[in-house]
Order: sequence, then structure tokens, then C-alpha cells
Amino acid sequence: MPSVNSSKPVITGYGCVTPLGVDVESTWTGIIEGRTARSPISAIEVQGCRVTEGAQAILPEIPSLSKKQLSRLSRSSRLALPAVEEALQMAGLLDSRGTSIYPRIEMSISTTACGMEMGEQFLNSIWQDHGQGQTAKVAHYQAQQQVSEIHRHFRFHGPAMIVANACAGGGNAIGHAADLIRADMADIVLAGGYDALCELVYAGFDSLQTLAPDACRPFDRGRRGLMLGEGAAFIVLESEAHAEKRGATIHARVAGYGQTTDTFHLTQPSQDGKPLEKAMRQALQEASLSPSDIGYVNAHGTGTPFNDGAEGKAFANVFEGHSTRLSSTKSAIGHTLGAAGAIEALICIKALQTGILPPQINLQDPEPLVSKALVKMDERADLKAAISVNLGFGGSNAALLLTRP
Repeated sequence: MPSVNSSKPVITGYGCVTPLGVDVESTWTGIIEGRTARSPISAIEVQGCRVTEGAQAILPEIPSLSKKQLSRLSRSSRLALPAVEEALQMAGLLDSRGTSIYPRIEMSISTTACGMEMGEQFLNSIWQDHGQGQTAKVAHYQAQQQVSEIHRHFRFHGPAMIVANACAGGGNAIGHAADLIRADMADIVLAGGYDALCELVYAGFDSLQTLAPDACRPFDRGRRGLMLGEGAAFIVLESEAHAEKRGATIHARVAGYGQTTDTFHLTQPSQDGKPLEKAMRQALQEASLSPSDIGYVNAHGTGTPFNDGAEGKAFANVFEGHSTRLSSTKSAIGHTLGAAGAIEALICIKALQTGILPPQINLQDPEPLVSKALVKMDERADLKAAISVNLGFGGSNAALLLTRP
């Protein structure tokens, strides 16, 4: 969608659930303390897989729902609903009953597996000859199910776009929401992403031999693969005029957005890094900023040989000669797929607010091309702007440029 820049998108609320915490502050504390959530996977069956560890979240309590209501929710919804609540609460959009003060809010959401775990539970019950009473699980295995549950739980309605753009989807969902606001097609949009661990996706990555057998080490010459995770993050975007009219606090701005598709390979990014470089330059151009204005980049940084090599070249091409810092937080929270871009955009917001830079943990032998830019523990900076980048299967690339209010 072309941007007409008639309205400026601002962020008035955000929330998340990650393997490091059930909300923003617990997640952020874990990130800046340099912790990793890697542990044995118990939420799904991983027997027979080459790697059996990953980043598993602790499901938050949802006090407003009964045990029976909770039992009907997919793991994806158990992650998404608390993240949405935190975002809406921060934005001042919930009343005393915990429901939306607006009857209509548009949504732009990313996911890759949806509620796939519900379908897997149904199939397992059939195999075990326990199919009776399990058909509800099939009904809940559909892409729009989590959208419906968000609508029902917070009592609002409105159109929802689901971005199934692989691992760049979270960034693209937020970018699309910002475009809606810039084009005066919406005053307020709830944007973000979610994904829960499920057997098909986990076994697929294990079969591709892309899972790290030990610690995930982005931008390390000895990197051996990614750490699969799960989580959810949502951001409330509004036009600046709408936010100011209702007296909302503006936490950050989406100043620029870039998106490219390179179609180089089904699972590998173009090794020259040019498509991602183009996406970052698009975001810079839309924000009317130069590379020297960017203090921090949250990299996609999966810890796989092809991704980090291409991404390192893109970063060097754009930021060579500047003091921009770089890190990937997937070494801490894992690769959360459809949620990744939203969680990492949220991490950039916290970095802008606090001046604390997320450290690059698990480094042993840093890639020379980016070694000087990688963030160390306890680093601080007076950030004006930050970029979150994501890459996805099929050659998708997204870059979100965020600034302080």
C-alpha cells in the first residue's frame, strides 16, 4: 500500500508473552540480564527428533476465564490473549470490565502455525482411539480462530488481516498497520503476531537440520543453527491526531517501513544481502533518516550459516563507517516465527525508552564482518532511532524503523 504520509503512526501500547516472561517487563529484564530460555521441550512430543531443546513459554493465567473455557483454547490463544490485554491496557483502551472501550478496532496479525496444535491433539486422540468428544479441536484449528477469540474476549469487532509471510510476517503485520494509518484508512490498529510450539513445525525444522544441538549463537563463526521458540506480542498503533485527541501516551513512532521479496531460494536468503539492504534503505527513506541516525539494529539473527552471513553483509553495506550497534535476541528467546517481528519490535521500543542495548549472548568467535558492532553486556546509548529486521522463507524481508516520541 502506498504511503501518503497524511497521518503519522504512533505506538500507544504494547504487550508480550515470551519464553523469558509473561509480560513486557519480565521479558525485558531477562533480555538485558543476558539470560537464555533454552531448556528441554515438554509442551509437545519431540521423541525421535535430533534436537529436543528449545525456548518454551510458561502459559500466563487468565483469571477471567474458567477452567473449562481455558481448556477450549489452543496454546496459541493462551499466549495471544494476555499479550493483547497488556497492550490494550497500556494504551488505555480497556474499561473496568477488561473489555474494549471501542466497539471496532482493526487488526493486522502474523502467524505461521495458527492453532495447529489443536489439530495435532485431535489426530493423536484418533490414533489412541479416543476420538469421542474431540471434534471441537478440529473446529478450533483454523487461521481465524485466534482472531475470533480476541474479538470475543475483549468485545470488539472489525476487519482483521492475517499475514502468513513466514518469519518476516510479524514485521510486515506492523508495517501494514502503519500503512493503513498513513493512508487514512484507519485511526487505530492492533498489530502483532503469535505462534505456539507444535509438532509439525518443530519436526520440520529438525528434519531440515537447522536446529542448534547446543546454544544458539547468532553471528558466531561456530554457529550451528536456530533455537525454536514460541510467544506472542501485540502493539497498538494510532494516528498521532487520534492518540492526542484522547490523551494517550505515545511511547514510540513507526517512522519507516521497508519490505522486499527476493525469491532467491525457498529457505535461504540471497547471500549478497541485497534484498534486506534494500528493505532497510526503504525504511530509512520513508523516515527521512540516514544510517548515522540509527543507534541499534535488532537483527533477525537465527544462528544459521546462510541467514547470518547474508544479514551481516546487509548490515555492513548500510551501516559501515557508523557507530550503529547490532544484536539478535533469538539467542535468548528463540525463533518465535510469526511472533518474532512483533516481539523484536517491542524490544527495540524498550531499548529506545531505556537506552539499554540488548546484549548478543553466547558469542565465542564473532563473525569478523560485524564483530565490532555486536552489543556487549551492560551497554547503553542515547538512542534516537532503531531498526528491527526480519527475513522469512521464500525471500521475504521486512524492516521497521522506530523512533522515540
